[in-house]
Amino acid sequence: MKIKMLKDKHPFNQEIQIYTQGAIVKNPYSGETARLNALELSIYDTIKGCEYLKDYENVRIGLDWFRKFSVDAYYILLD
Repeated sequence: MKIKMLKDKHPFNQEIQIYTQGAIVKNPYSGETARLNALELSIYDTIKGCEYLKDYENVRIGLDWFRKFSVDAYYILLD
């Protein structure tokens, strides 16, 4: 399944909660941090929720978005 990804829009097929503010997120394994804007934080939290629910299709969609639009944060938080 190929989805056209846009930098200013979440990539998921269903609606997600979009935060109004970003935050600094810490990788629990490495201790490294990354500053995420509101959209990045919303997508990151959705990825983590999908991991918990074992919804690996949406995890992959979210990871692909991060690899394309937020490479540094991807390698700090999700790789």
